Amino acid sequence: MQITFYGVRGSIPTPGPEYVRYGGNTACVHVELDDGTDIILDAGTGIRRLGNKLIQKSTPIHLLLSHNHWDHIQGFPFFTPIYQEDREINITPGLTSLPEYDQILQQMQGSVFPVPASALKSKITVTPLPDSTTSWRIGSAQVSRLPMNHPGRGSAYAITENGKKFVYMTDNELYPPYKKETDFLTFVEFTRDAEVIVHDAQYMLSDMPAKSGWGHSVAEEAVKLAMGSNAKRIALYSHDPDRTDDDIDKVVEHCKDYIAIAESELELFAAFEGQTLNL
Repeated sequence: MQITFYGVRGSIPTPGPEYVRYGGNTACVHVELDDGTDIILDAGTGIRRLGNKLIQKSTPIHLLLSHNHWDHIQGFPFFTPIYQEDREINITPGLTSLPEYDQILQQMQGSVFPVPASALKSKITVTPLPDSTTSWRIGSAQVSRLPMNHPGRGSAYAITENGKKFVYMTDNELYPPYKKETDFLTFVEFTRDAEVIVHDAQYMLSDMPAKSGWGHSVAEEAVKLAMGSNAKRIALYSHDPDRTDDDIDKVVEHCKDYIAIAESELELFAAFEGQTLNL
């Protein structure tokens, strides 16, 4: 399994010289399975560049959406494979509160975008799974999902292939002031023994309580989750648009202090665009 980050920023794209090292595109991660199957997690602005790579192939694409907030779907109209004739694109919506399963296509209607979804030449299938469906197969991998804590809900995903587990859990508030969809210990079990956890770390404890309830976790809590689940690595993700490269460096060093105090072997880094991990 090969994992590549194409968008790591939360909320809104952030261009500018202060955001070059980590990148300013919104959420998108590409997972290429050992059998060649392509799985995409979210369709933020990072998916545009990924499309330039996948347009060279003709095999099916599987897009798993965490939820429908703008920064997770806004790159889809610029994803070149959707204009590729007969290209099979399978979309799994997130576990959202409102059953708006095709919002990723609806954003291309009316006065919002010049090319309507009905004009696309690819074969796009949006398949909402019943809430009771927690696990299924895609290619050579087993995919699992879990409701996350976020305004409007959404899905966290685990992809397991050949005994290696990768977890994608962005826009997730581990300790929300509103009613939880999933509690901390359930998240621990979901991420148990993962090779890599990609987790929302948009805020820090110093940002609270001002941003409590906004649907994102503080980096320190994400680290505690990874240590509690015996994960090998955690990638801090969904970087705050106000945090520069140097600011993110400071978040990483701060979180590494937590790991050192706990005498944990957890490896921690902040995800950056273009970064590739091989499991």
